[in-house]
Amino acid sequence: MKRLLIYFALLLFLGSCGNSGSGELTGVKNRKRYYQPDPFGMVYIPMGSYTMGIGDEDVLYTQINNAKTVTVQSFYMDQTEITNNEYRQFVFWVKDSIARRILGEVQPDLYLVSENEQTGEVYDPPFLNWETKLEWDSEEQDVRDALADMYLPEEERFFRRKEIDTRKLYYEYYFVDLKAAAAKDYSQGGDIKDAGLANRPQGLKDRSVYVRKEVINVYPDTLCWIHDYVYSFNDPSTEKYFWHPAYDNYPVVGVNWKQAKAFCVWRTQLKNSFIYGKKGETAISDFRLPSEAEWEWAARGGYDGNPYPWGGPYTRNDKGCFLANFKPLRGDYIDDGGAQTVIVAHYPANDFGLYDMAGNVAEWTNSAFHPSSYNFAWDLNPDYQYNAKDADPPALKRKVIRGGSWKDVAYYLRVSSRAYEYQDTSKCYVGFRCVQNYLGRQKDDNPARASKVYK
Repeated sequence: MKRLLIYFALLLFLGSCGNSGSGELTGVKNRKRYYQPDPFGMVYIPMGSYTMGIGDEDVLYTQINNAKTVTVQSFYMDQTEITNNEYRQFVFWVKDSIARRILGEVQPDLYLVSENEQTGEVYDPPFLNWETKLEWDSEEQDVRDALADMYLPEEERFFRRKEIDTRKLYYEYYFVDLKAAAAKDYSQGGDIKDAGLANRPQGLKDRSVYVRKEVINVYPDTLCWIHDYVYSFNDPSTEKYFWHPAYDNYPVVGVNWKQAKAFCVWRTQLKNSFIYGKKGETAISDFRLPSEAEWEWAARGGYDGNPYPWGGPYTRNDKGCFLANFKPLRGDYIDDGGAQTVIVAHYPANDFGLYDMAGNVAEWTNSAFHPSSYNFAWDLNPDYQYNAKDADPPALKRKVIRGGSWKDVAYYLRVSSRAYEYQDTSKCYVGFRCVQNYLGRQKDDNPARASKVYK
Protein backbone atom coordinates (compact mmCIF):
# COMPACT_ATOMS: atom_id res chain seq x y z
CA MET A 1 0.00 0.00 0.00
CA LYS A 2 2.83 2.36 0.90
CA ARG A 3 4.53 1.61 -2.41
CA LEU A 4 1.28 2.39 -4.26
CA LEU A 5 0.95 5.77 -2.54
CA ILE A 6 4.54 6.65 -3.44
CA TYR A 7 3.89 5.69 -7.08
CA PHE A 8 0.73 7.83 -7.21
CA ALA A 9 2.54 10.82 -5.68
CA LEU A 10 5.33 10.44 -8.26
CA LEU A 11 2.79 10.52 -11.09
CA LEU A 12 1.28 13.73 -9.73
CA PHE A 13 4.73 15.29 -9.41
CA LEU A 14 5.74 14.37 -12.98
CA GLY A 15 2.42 15.61 -14.33
CA SER A 16 2.82 18.97 -12.61
CA CYS A 17 6.37 19.36 -13.94
CA GLY A 18 5.18 19.20 -17.57
CA ASN A 19 2.29 21.57 -16.97
CA SER A 20 2.02 25.33 -16.96
CA GLY A 21 -0.77 27.73 -16.16
CA SER A 22 -1.47 26.31 -12.70
CA GLY A 23 -3.48 23.46 -14.19
CA GLU A 24 -5.97 25.80 -15.90
CA LEU A 25 -7.06 25.68 -19.54
CA THR A 26 -5.19 28.64 -20.96
CA GLY A 27 -4.32 27.54 -24.47
CA VAL A 28 -0.81 27.54 -25.89
CA LYS A 29 1.12 30.50 -24.54
CA ASN A 30 3.27 33.03 -26.40
CA ARG A 31 1.52 32.62 -29.73
CA LYS A 32 2.48 35.45 -32.03
CA ARG A 33 -0.36 37.71 -33.09
CA TYR A 34 -1.15 37.39 -36.77
CA TYR A 35 -1.73 40.41 -38.95
CA GLN A 36 -2.58 39.91 -42.61
CA PRO A 37 -1.22 42.77 -44.70
CA ASP A 38 -2.88 43.71 -47.96
CA PRO A 39 -1.09 41.75 -50.71
CA PHE A 40 0.65 44.00 -53.22
CA GLY A 41 -1.60 44.87 -56.14
CA MET A 42 -4.72 43.42 -54.51
CA VAL A 43 -7.87 44.95 -53.07
CA TYR A 44 -10.00 43.66 -50.22
CA ILE A 45 -13.42 42.22 -51.07
CA PRO A 46 -15.73 42.05 -48.02
CA MET A 47 -17.95 39.09 -47.29
CA GLY A 48 -21.46 39.37 -48.56
CA SER A 49 -24.69 37.77 -49.74
CA TYR A 50 -26.19 38.46 -53.14
CA THR A 51 -28.44 37.03 -55.82
CA MET A 52 -26.11 35.08 -58.08
CA GLY A 53 -27.26 34.64 -61.65
CA ILE A 54 -29.44 36.46 -64.09
CA GLY A 55 -31.67 39.23 -62.73
CA ASP A 56 -33.76 39.90 -65.80
CA GLU A 57 -34.69 38.19 -69.06
CA ASP A 58 -32.55 35.23 -70.11
CA VAL A 59 -31.85 36.55 -73.60
CA LEU A 60 -30.28 33.36 -74.91
CA TYR A 61 -32.68 31.16 -72.92
CA THR A 62 -29.83 28.91 -71.83
CA GLN A 63 -31.16 28.29 -68.30
CA ILE A 64 -27.59 27.96 -66.99
CA ASN A 65 -27.55 30.91 -64.61
CA ASN A 66 -30.82 30.83 -62.71
CA ALA A 67 -31.07 33.29 -59.84
CA LYS A 68 -29.96 32.00 -56.43
CA THR A 69 -29.05 33.74 -53.18
CA VAL A 70 -25.51 32.85 -52.14
CA THR A 71 -22.94 34.00 -49.59
CA VAL A 72 -19.19 34.33 -50.00
CA GLN A 73 -16.55 35.01 -47.38
CA SER A 74 -14.09 37.87 -47.59
CA PHE A 75 -11.01 37.66 -49.77
CA TYR A 76 -8.46 39.69 -51.69
CA MET A 77 -8.48 40.01 -55.48
CA ASP A 78 -5.98 41.41 -57.96
CA GLN A 79 -6.87 44.97 -58.82
CA THR A 80 -6.24 44.28 -62.51
CA GLU A 81 -5.80 41.27 -64.71
CA ILE A 82 -2.33 39.69 -64.59
CA THR A 83 -0.20 41.64 -67.06
CA ASN A 84 2.39 40.48 -69.56
CA ASN A 85 5.19 41.82 -67.38
CA GLU A 86 3.87 40.09 -64.25
CA TYR A 87 3.53 36.78 -66.03
CA ARG A 88 6.96 37.30 -67.59
CA GLN A 89 8.41 37.29 -64.05
CA PHE A 90 7.05 33.74 -63.72
CA VAL A 91 8.57 32.71 -67.06
CA PHE A 92 11.95 34.22 -66.14
CA TRP A 93 11.91 32.46 -62.76
CA VAL A 94 11.29 29.11 -64.44
CA LYS A 95 14.05 29.83 -66.96
CA ASP A 96 16.52 30.75 -64.21
CA SER A 97 15.60 27.75 -62.06
CA ILE A 98 16.26 25.37 -64.96
CA ALA A 99 19.60 27.08 -65.60
CA ARG A 100 20.60 26.76 -61.93
CA ARG A 101 19.66 23.09 -61.91
CA ILE A 102 21.84 22.51 -64.97
CA LEU A 103 24.75 24.48 -63.54
CA GLY A 104 24.33 22.61 -60.25
CA GLU A 105 25.72 19.55 -62.00
CA VAL A 106 28.77 21.54 -63.12
CA GLN A 107 29.38 23.75 -60.08
CA PRO A 108 27.29 22.32 -57.20
CA ASP A 109 29.01 24.45 -54.57
CA LEU A 110 27.82 27.63 -56.29
CA TYR A 111 24.34 26.76 -57.50
CA LEU A 112 23.04 24.20 -55.00
CA VAL A 113 22.42 24.20 -51.25
CA SER A 114 22.82 20.63 -50.02
CA GLU A 115 23.22 21.19 -46.27
CA ASN A 116 21.89 23.46 -43.56
CA GLU A 117 24.94 25.27 -42.19
CA GLN A 118 23.37 25.80 -38.77
CA THR A 119 21.83 22.38 -38.08
CA GLY A 120 23.85 20.16 -40.39
CA GLU A 121 20.68 18.79 -41.97
CA VAL A 122 21.37 17.29 -45.41
CA TYR A 123 18.95 18.28 -48.17
CA ASP A 124 18.15 15.51 -50.63
CA PRO A 125 17.46 16.66 -53.25
CA PRO A 126 19.33 19.93 -52.67
CA PHE A 127 17.77 23.39 -52.94
CA LEU A 128 18.71 25.87 -55.63
CA ASN A 129 21.02 28.67 -54.53
CA TRP A 130 19.40 31.90 -55.69
CA GLU A 131 22.13 34.09 -54.23
CA THR A 132 24.65 33.13 -56.90
CA LYS A 133 24.35 35.40 -59.91
CA LEU A 134 23.72 33.67 -63.22
CA GLU A 135 26.27 34.44 -65.91
CA TRP A 136 24.72 33.54 -69.24
CA ASP A 137 27.84 34.76 -71.09
CA SER A 138 30.34 33.33 -68.63
CA GLU A 139 34.01 33.25 -69.52
CA GLU A 140 34.14 29.64 -68.28
CA GLN A 141 33.72 27.17 -71.12
CA ASP A 142 32.06 24.47 -69.02
CA VAL A 143 29.34 26.95 -67.95
CA ARG A 144 28.67 28.05 -71.53
CA ASP A 145 28.57 24.45 -72.71
CA ALA A 146 26.10 23.50 -69.98
CA LEU A 147 23.73 26.38 -70.79
CA ALA A 148 23.95 25.81 -74.55
CA ASP A 149 21.10 23.28 -74.37
CA MET A 150 18.72 26.01 -73.19
CA TYR A 151 19.03 27.88 -76.49
CA LEU A 152 17.45 27.07 -79.82
CA PRO A 153 19.67 24.88 -81.99
CA GLU A 154 21.38 26.81 -84.77
CA GLU A 155 19.29 25.26 -87.54
CA GLU A 156 16.08 26.51 -85.86
CA ARG A 157 17.15 30.10 -85.28
CA PHE A 158 15.47 32.86 -87.27
CA PHE A 159 17.89 35.44 -88.63
CA ARG A 160 20.65 33.78 -86.55
CA ARG A 161 19.24 35.17 -83.28
CA LYS A 162 20.41 33.28 -80.21
CA GLU A 163 17.22 32.85 -78.17
CA ILE A 164 16.00 30.72 -75.29
CA ASP A 165 14.16 27.60 -76.43
CA THR A 166 10.79 28.23 -74.79
CA ARG A 167 9.78 24.61 -75.44
CA LYS A 168 11.98 23.68 -72.48
CA LEU A 169 10.44 26.01 -69.92
CA TYR A 170 8.58 23.42 -67.86
CA TYR A 171 7.40 24.12 -64.33
CA GLU A 172 6.97 21.21 -61.94
CA TYR A 173 4.78 21.65 -58.91
CA TYR A 174 2.76 19.66 -56.41
CA PHE A 175 -0.57 20.14 -54.70
CA VAL A 176 -2.66 18.18 -52.22
CA ASP A 177 -5.98 16.82 -53.49
CA LEU A 178 -8.01 17.66 -50.40
CA LYS A 179 -11.28 16.39 -51.85
CA ALA A 180 -9.77 12.96 -52.38
CA ALA A 181 -8.26 13.03 -48.88
CA ALA A 182 -11.60 14.02 -47.32
CA ALA A 183 -13.55 11.17 -48.93
CA LYS A 184 -14.56 8.34 -46.58
CA ASP A 185 -14.65 4.62 -47.31
CA TYR A 186 -17.64 2.93 -45.66
CA SER A 187 -17.06 -0.44 -47.32
CA GLN A 188 -15.26 -1.54 -44.17
CA GLY A 189 -15.76 -0.63 -40.56
CA GLY A 190 -13.69 2.15 -39.08
CA ASP A 191 -11.97 2.11 -35.70
CA ILE A 192 -13.43 4.73 -33.38
CA LYS A 193 -10.06 5.34 -31.74
CA ASP A 194 -8.77 6.70 -35.08
CA ALA A 195 -11.18 9.64 -34.67
CA GLY A 196 -11.01 11.79 -37.81
CA LEU A 197 -9.10 9.09 -39.68
CA ALA A 198 -11.81 6.49 -39.12
CA ASN A 199 -13.16 5.29 -42.48
CA ARG A 200 -10.14 6.84 -44.14
CA PRO A 201 -7.86 3.79 -44.33
CA GLN A 202 -5.64 5.33 -47.00
CA GLY A 203 -4.89 8.32 -44.77
CA LEU A 204 -3.81 5.96 -42.00
CA LYS A 205 -1.64 3.88 -44.31
CA ASP A 206 0.00 6.36 -46.71
CA ARG A 207 -1.28 9.84 -47.41
CA SER A 208 1.31 10.54 -50.11
CA VAL A 209 -1.18 9.26 -52.69
CA TYR A 210 -3.08 12.53 -52.28
CA VAL A 211 -0.10 14.58 -53.43
CA ARG A 212 -0.59 15.36 -57.10
CA LYS A 213 2.25 16.25 -59.42
CA GLU A 214 1.79 18.59 -62.37
CA VAL A 215 4.27 19.52 -65.08
CA ILE A 216 3.37 22.34 -67.45
CA ASN A 217 5.15 24.47 -70.01
CA VAL A 218 4.70 28.04 -68.82
CA TYR A 219 5.31 30.02 -72.00
CA PRO A 220 2.10 31.57 -73.41
CA ASP A 221 0.73 30.46 -76.77
CA THR A 222 1.78 33.50 -78.78
CA LEU A 223 0.40 31.90 -81.95
CA CYS A 224 -3.14 32.03 -80.56
CA TRP A 225 -3.65 35.42 -82.23
CA ILE A 226 -3.39 33.74 -85.63
CA HIS A 227 -4.97 30.42 -84.69
CA ASP A 228 -8.14 31.96 -83.23
CA TYR A 229 -8.75 34.26 -86.20
CA VAL A 230 -7.30 32.73 -89.34
CA TYR A 231 -8.74 35.26 -91.79
CA SER A 232 -7.35 38.27 -89.96
CA PHE A 233 -3.95 39.95 -89.92
CA ASN A 234 -2.67 39.44 -86.38
CA ASP A 235 0.98 38.72 -87.11
CA PRO A 236 2.24 41.79 -85.16
CA SER A 237 0.44 40.60 -82.01
CA THR A 238 1.90 37.12 -82.39
CA GLU A 239 5.42 38.50 -82.80
CA LYS A 240 5.39 41.31 -80.23
CA TYR A 241 2.48 41.17 -77.78
CA PHE A 242 4.00 39.10 -74.99
CA TRP A 243 7.60 40.26 -74.87
CA HIS A 244 7.72 43.82 -76.26
CA PRO A 245 7.92 46.61 -73.62
CA ALA A 246 5.07 48.46 -75.34
CA TYR A 247 2.71 45.75 -74.06
CA ASP A 248 4.18 45.27 -70.58
CA ASN A 249 1.03 46.44 -68.81
CA TYR A 250 -1.46 44.80 -71.13
CA PRO A 251 -3.29 41.68 -69.90
CA VAL A 252 -1.49 38.43 -70.61
CA VAL A 253 -3.35 36.11 -73.01
CA GLY A 254 -2.59 32.75 -74.56
CA VAL A 255 -2.45 31.19 -71.09
CA ASN A 256 -4.57 28.11 -70.52
CA TRP A 257 -6.29 27.19 -67.26
CA LYS A 258 -3.50 24.87 -66.14
CA GLN A 259 -0.85 27.54 -66.73
CA ALA A 260 -2.92 30.05 -64.74
CA LYS A 261 -3.18 27.56 -61.88
CA ALA A 262 0.58 26.94 -62.00
CA PHE A 263 1.15 30.72 -61.81
CA CYS A 264 -0.90 30.85 -58.60
CA VAL A 265 1.16 28.04 -57.04
CA TRP A 266 4.42 29.77 -58.01
CA ARG A 267 3.20 33.11 -56.66
CA THR A 268 2.41 31.49 -53.31
CA GLN A 269 5.81 29.82 -53.13
CA LEU A 270 7.56 33.03 -54.13
CA LYS A 271 6.01 34.93 -51.23
CA ASN A 272 6.39 32.12 -48.72
CA SER A 273 10.07 31.71 -49.60
CA PHE A 274 10.58 35.34 -48.63
CA ILE A 275 8.54 34.93 -45.43
CA TYR A 276 10.38 31.79 -44.33
CA GLY A 277 13.58 33.82 -44.35
CA LYS A 278 12.16 35.86 -41.48
CA LYS A 279 12.25 34.03 -38.16
CA GLY A 280 8.88 33.46 -36.57
CA GLU A 281 6.79 34.59 -39.53
CA THR A 282 3.71 32.61 -40.59
CA ALA A 283 3.06 31.48 -44.15
CA ILE A 284 0.40 33.28 -46.14
CA SER A 285 -2.85 31.90 -47.48
CA ASP A 286 -2.49 30.47 -50.97
CA PHE A 287 -3.01 32.50 -54.09
CA ARG A 288 -5.50 30.81 -56.42
CA LEU A 289 -8.05 31.41 -59.14
CA PRO A 290 -11.40 32.77 -57.93
CA SER A 291 -14.48 30.60 -57.77
CA GLU A 292 -17.31 31.57 -60.06
CA ALA A 293 -19.34 32.91 -57.13
CA GLU A 294 -16.41 34.97 -55.81
CA TRP A 295 -15.78 36.44 -59.24
CA GLU A 296 -19.40 37.53 -59.67
CA TRP A 297 -19.60 39.05 -56.17
CA ALA A 298 -16.40 41.00 -56.80
CA ALA A 299 -17.60 42.14 -60.22
CA ARG A 300 -20.87 43.44 -58.80
CA GLY A 301 -18.96 45.85 -56.58
CA GLY A 302 -21.30 45.31 -53.64
CA TYR A 303 -24.50 45.89 -55.60
CA ASP A 304 -27.11 43.14 -55.77
CA GLY A 305 -28.96 43.27 -59.08
CA ASN A 306 -26.80 45.51 -61.24
CA PRO A 307 -26.17 44.06 -64.71
CA TYR A 308 -22.68 45.54 -65.16
CA PRO A 309 -19.73 46.16 -62.81
CA TRP A 310 -20.25 49.93 -63.01
CA GLY A 311 -23.78 49.55 -61.67
CA GLY A 312 -25.93 50.99 -64.42
CA PRO A 313 -28.05 49.27 -67.05
CA TYR A 314 -26.13 50.83 -69.95
CA THR A 315 -22.68 50.36 -71.46
CA ARG A 316 -22.14 54.13 -71.81
CA ASN A 317 -21.75 56.84 -69.19
CA ASP A 318 -23.68 60.11 -69.10
CA LYS A 319 -21.24 61.61 -71.62
CA GLY A 320 -21.87 58.86 -74.15
CA CYS A 321 -18.50 57.15 -73.62
CA PHE A 322 -18.30 53.38 -73.43
CA LEU A 323 -17.27 52.00 -70.04
CA ALA A 324 -15.41 48.89 -71.19
CA ASN A 325 -13.40 47.41 -74.03
CA PHE A 326 -15.68 45.12 -76.04
CA LYS A 327 -17.40 44.82 -79.44
CA PRO A 328 -19.92 47.65 -79.46
CA LEU A 329 -22.64 48.38 -81.98
CA ARG A 330 -22.20 46.25 -85.13
CA GLY A 331 -18.49 45.66 -84.95
CA ASP A 332 -17.27 49.23 -84.47
CA TYR A 333 -14.41 48.00 -82.25
CA ILE A 334 -12.62 51.32 -81.84
CA ASP A 335 -15.69 53.20 -80.66
CA ASP A 336 -14.84 52.16 -77.09
CA GLY A 337 -11.21 53.26 -77.41
CA GLY A 338 -9.47 50.03 -78.40
CA ALA A 339 -9.42 47.59 -81.31
CA GLN A 340 -8.07 44.60 -79.39
CA THR A 341 -6.75 44.53 -75.82
CA VAL A 342 -5.86 47.80 -74.11
CA ILE A 343 -3.65 48.62 -71.15
CA VAL A 344 -5.16 47.43 -67.86
CA ALA A 345 -7.11 49.94 -65.74
CA HIS A 346 -7.90 52.14 -68.74
CA TYR A 347 -11.58 52.32 -67.77
CA PRO A 348 -13.04 53.30 -64.36
CA ALA A 349 -12.99 50.79 -61.50
CA ASN A 350 -16.09 49.40 -59.85
CA ASP A 351 -16.96 50.27 -56.25
CA PHE A 352 -14.62 47.60 -54.87
CA GLY A 353 -11.72 49.22 -56.74
CA LEU A 354 -11.42 46.47 -59.37
CA TYR A 355 -10.62 47.32 -62.97
CA ASP A 356 -11.71 45.58 -66.17
CA MET A 357 -14.16 43.17 -64.58
CA ALA A 358 -16.05 43.56 -67.85
CA GLY A 359 -14.33 43.50 -71.22
CA ASN A 360 -10.68 43.67 -72.26
CA VAL A 361 -10.10 39.94 -71.67
CA ALA A 362 -12.35 37.26 -70.24
CA GLU A 363 -10.99 35.61 -67.10
CA TRP A 364 -10.46 32.04 -65.98
CA THR A 365 -12.16 30.95 -62.77
CA ASN A 366 -11.37 27.91 -60.66
CA SER A 367 -14.85 26.46 -61.25
CA ALA A 368 -15.63 23.65 -63.64
CA PHE A 369 -18.53 24.33 -65.97
CA HIS A 370 -21.76 22.42 -65.49
CA PRO A 371 -25.09 23.72 -66.85
CA SER A 372 -26.88 22.81 -63.60
CA SER A 373 -24.21 23.70 -61.04
CA TYR A 374 -26.33 26.57 -59.69
CA ASN A 375 -28.98 24.01 -58.73
CA PHE A 376 -26.81 21.55 -56.78
CA ALA A 377 -23.97 23.72 -55.40
CA TRP A 378 -24.23 24.85 -51.80
CA ASP A 379 -25.34 28.41 -51.14
CA LEU A 380 -22.30 29.23 -48.93
CA ASN A 381 -19.11 29.68 -50.96
CA PRO A 382 -20.63 27.67 -53.85
CA ASP A 383 -18.08 26.08 -56.15
CA TYR A 384 -18.15 23.10 -58.46
CA GLN A 385 -14.70 21.65 -59.14
CA TYR A 386 -13.49 18.71 -61.16
CA ASN A 387 -9.84 17.83 -61.67
CA ALA A 388 -10.05 16.56 -65.23
CA LYS A 389 -7.42 14.11 -66.42
CA ASP A 390 -5.83 14.18 -69.84
CA ALA A 391 -7.82 11.10 -70.87
CA ASP A 392 -11.18 12.56 -69.80
CA PRO A 393 -13.69 13.57 -72.49
CA PRO A 394 -13.73 17.25 -73.50
CA ALA A 395 -17.01 17.94 -71.66
CA LEU A 396 -15.25 17.31 -68.34
CA LYS A 397 -12.47 19.77 -69.19
CA ARG A 398 -14.71 22.82 -69.39
CA LYS A 399 -13.82 25.68 -67.03
CA VAL A 400 -15.92 28.77 -66.45
CA ILE A 401 -14.72 32.08 -67.86
CA ARG A 402 -16.32 35.38 -66.90
CA GLY A 403 -16.36 39.04 -67.87
CA GLY A 404 -16.36 39.01 -71.65
CA SER A 405 -13.54 40.37 -73.77
CA TRP A 406 -12.56 42.80 -76.50
CA LYS A 407 -14.17 40.54 -79.12
CA ASP A 408 -17.51 39.98 -77.28
CA VAL A 409 -20.84 41.77 -77.53
CA ALA A 410 -22.30 43.52 -74.48
CA TYR A 411 -24.27 40.46 -73.30
CA TYR A 412 -21.06 38.73 -72.18
CA LEU A 413 -20.00 41.80 -70.18
CA ARG A 414 -22.89 41.28 -67.77
CA VAL A 415 -21.83 40.11 -64.32
CA SER A 416 -24.23 37.17 -64.54
CA SER A 417 -23.20 35.87 -67.98
CA ARG A 418 -21.47 32.49 -68.03
CA ALA A 419 -19.21 31.02 -70.68
CA TYR A 420 -16.56 28.34 -70.78
CA GLU A 421 -13.34 27.29 -72.45
CA TYR A 422 -11.46 24.01 -72.24
CA GLN A 423 -8.76 23.85 -69.57
CA ASP A 424 -6.03 22.76 -72.00
CA THR A 425 -6.70 25.45 -74.61
CA SER A 426 -5.40 29.01 -74.74
CA LYS A 427 -7.10 31.94 -76.38
CA CYS A 428 -6.10 35.46 -77.40
CA TYR A 429 -9.08 36.85 -75.48
CA VAL A 430 -8.76 34.98 -72.14
CA GLY A 431 -6.55 36.03 -69.22
CA PHE A 432 -6.89 35.72 -65.45
CA ARG A 433 -6.41 37.31 -62.04
CA CYS A 434 -5.70 35.79 -58.63
CA VAL A 435 -7.46 35.86 -55.27
CA GLN A 436 -6.31 35.13 -51.74
CA ASN A 437 -8.51 34.18 -48.79
CA TYR A 438 -8.78 36.67 -45.96
CA LEU A 439 -7.95 34.81 -42.75
CA GLY A 440 -10.56 35.80 -40.23
CA ARG A 441 -14.06 37.25 -40.33
CA GLN A 442 -13.66 40.70 -41.80
CA LYS A 443 -10.85 43.16 -42.30
CA ASP A 444 -12.29 45.98 -40.19
CA ASP A 445 -12.62 43.80 -37.08
CA ASN A 446 -10.89 45.53 -34.17
CA PRO A 447 -9.09 42.83 -32.14
CA ALA A 448 -9.70 44.83 -28.98
CA ARG A 449 -13.48 44.92 -29.55
CA ALA A 450 -14.27 41.90 -31.76
CA SER A 451 -14.50 39.54 -28.76
CA LYS A 452 -16.02 40.16 -25.35
CA VAL A 453 -13.47 37.74 -23.86
CA TYR A 454 -10.28 37.64 -25.93
CA LYS A 455 -8.22 40.68 -26.86
